[in-house]
Amino acid sequence: MSQFSEAQSEDSARALREDPNRDQTAWVGWIVFAAAMMTILGIFHALQGLVALFKDEYFVVSDSGLVLSVDYTAWGWVHLIGGLIIAGAGVALFAGRMWGRIVGVVMAMLSAVVNVGFLAAFPVWSALMILVDVLIIWALTVHGSELKS
Repeated sequence: MSQFSEAQSEDSARALREDPNRDQTAWVGWIVFAAAMMTILGIFHALQGLVALFKDEYFVVSDSGLVLSVDYTAWGWVHLIGGLIIAGAGVALFAGRMWGRIVGVVMAMLSAVVNVGFLAAFPVWSALMILVDVLIIWALTVHGSELKS
């Protein structure tokens, strides 16, 4: 009897894999979460970039206090361009695009690295953004294939 149930479960699993119209699993919520967080994260980066470009005295740490010694205008451009790319990938992820997953993982990794450089200026904010980056990477790599267009 157990051999019959094992064979039946294998047939069911094969049918689910082969059927392109199968129902989506509950893990789709994690991908929607990642897409929403990527869009929000991109907007946050873009806003932070605009602040660095137009009012760099807002940041309380001198240039020498950053992990990397660069001009706030350079940081502003990095944040602005990266934020727009992350937000665009988040929107593409809502449509189930594979390139949105790839760009999302790469940009979330870069976002985490960039925020390490900004830890001296805003430690709590940068730590929160790194946490969001980690959640995005986890959701996209573990459950990314669950969302189809």
